[in-house]
Amino acid sequence: QVQLAESGGGLVQAGGSLRLSCAASERTFSRPAMGWFRQAPGREREFVARISYTAISRTSGTTYYADSVKGRFTISRDNAKNTVYLQMNSLKPEDTAVYYCAASDIYYATTSHDFSSWGQGTRVTVSS
Repeated sequence: QVQLAESGGGLVQAGGSLRLSCAASERTFSRPAMGWFRQAPGREREFVARISYTAISRTSGTTYYADSVKGRFTISRDNAKNTVYLQMNSLKPEDTAVYYCAASDIYYATTSHDFSSWGQGTRVTVSS
């Protein structure tokens, strides 16, 4: 059963923008944290951003970003659509990677080990 499905990747020039989407099952979407990771060719998967969530009150909690994307990327969620977004602005060639959406039962999750559900990924290529 596919629980997370990313979309929105593509080819963009440096300085451009893309918005990634991650559609989740309702159960997965209600978990304490949703995050984005990326993996560039020949490199390990790295944390990009996380948004926390309190299911009882249906309220989003804190967001947290990797230093490399802070001020350029924004993570958000639409509870009505069970979708998490990653708005990426001022893209750089070093942002080129496969981007993965993930879900965690840890409210302040920030490492790949904290996340137990993963999507298949969507490729982002930034040309110089």
